[in-house]
Amino acid sequence: MNDDGAKRGCPLRPRKIRHKDMFMSKDRYAPRSEPASFPTLLAGLEAAGEETRLRMLCLLDEAELTVSELVAILGQSQPRVSRHLKLLVEAGLAERQREGAWAFFRLADAGGAFARDLVGRLDLADPTLAADRARLEVAREARRRQAAAYFAEQAADWDRIRALHASEDRVEAALIDMVGEASFRNLLDLGTGTGRMLELFAPRAVRAVGVDQSAAMLALARARIDQAGLRNVQLRQGDIYAPPVERDGYDLVVIHQVLHFLDDPARALKEAARALAPSGRLVVVDFDAHTQEFLRADFAHRRLGFPLAEIEGFLAEAGLVAAQSRRVEPAPGESGKLTVALWLAEDPRILSDGFQKADTEYA
Repeated sequence: MNDDGAKRGCPLRPRKIRHKDMFMSKDRYAPRSEPASFPTLLAGLEAAGEETRLRMLCLLDEAELTVSELVAILGQSQPRVSRHLKLLVEAGLAERQREGAWAFFRLADAGGAFARDLVGRLDLADPTLAADRARLEVAREARRRQAAAYFAEQAADWDRIRALHASEDRVEAALIDMVGEASFRNLLDLGTGTGRMLELFAPRAVRAVGVDQSAAMLALARARIDQAGLRNVQLRQGDIYAPPVERDGYDLVVIHQVLHFLDDPARALKEAARALAPSGRLVVVDFDAHTQEFLRADFAHRRLGFPLAEIEGFLAEAGLVAAQSRRVEPAPGESGKLTVALWLAEDPRILSDGFQKADTEYA
């Protein structure tokens, strides 16, 4: 045991665990990760086999966290926390994602499965882990207050935009109907903004990723995801023209109210198509073509919506097959509001047993 565990008496071991107990075939202990090489497994065990780092893995299983948040939760110095995080990253159990001047840490895609197996064996009622979770909730509450303050500051603009188009409830109902009720393995939300699409669809996914270029918007999305209790969501800062996601990896990609901000929406759709797995689907939500010029000056809209045929053409150029499109028009009594359009396209490739997803090749 190293210095941290020795000084604190290792409170994470309230009882002795027999070796055979570690491999009993109980449901919660069922292995969920892919087989690992001997050196990889050994490195993971060495990294996880220390009190502070095991506490970190428990916390990162709950949420993406910054160094300063971990410092406050763990009650340790910044250099010590950074050193432990470095070891977890080097072992492939955690990964670091930069957002502007901040860096968030989370469980890694591959090594994270092994880490979750370990965390699943812990008694979450352990006093040390319970205290960590209580302090984690304090950090989450601080995020929520920050998001609420931003929304309050921008409330007039948000309300003005919402008042311009068909109601969000009707648009989301049409979107859910278009996507269908089936679950999906990997979900990607490009231009995630406040994270509403993740909140809507991530409960039906094994894994969900949201990408946005704005650190401020990612902060809002993170507060929403925390509030919803979604532990299968990752947030990444990146450009929609070069999204930091794996290629051929997602069976549903969503681009919601993003394209009208872009100089080259066709290019964004091509990048989204590259992220689709064979037989995957891409759904786009944006404004139907309109003539509200003030949106260019007041809200930085580059395009005044899109005719259905234009986006269908872009999707075909991206190698996708347009499955359906529809309009959600303003309800009776809402004349003058903008119509919202939805498009659904499919990757024509067929997923076969021989197809190998590229885990590390980025789109």
